[in-house]
Amino acid sequence: MATREKRLAQFDGSGEPPPGQTVEVLCEDHSGTYQLPFPCFYIDGKWHNKESGGALEATVIGWRFPRSRYDERSGRRPQPSFVADRASSY
Repeated sequence: MATREKRLAQFDGSGEPPPGQTVEVLCEDHSGTYQLPFPCFYIDGKWHNKESGGALEATVIGWRFPRSRYDERSGRRPQPSFVADRASSY
């Protein structure tokens, strides 16, 4: 299991992200740290779910710009689904 420090090191955003910028967030509760499975954005002092627009009710402790994940089976780095979905709508 990843330690809190290791997870925080992966979320290297400092301060606040640019308003409205889509990011990945790391949250923490009484059970530990976890990454939300959906993109988020920060605006007017509040974190929001990019998909629903709703305000988060989680404690965000770190953020980072979206990263692609390495697919060991294909040897490729696919785009995160929320980036791919946005690109296909143009």
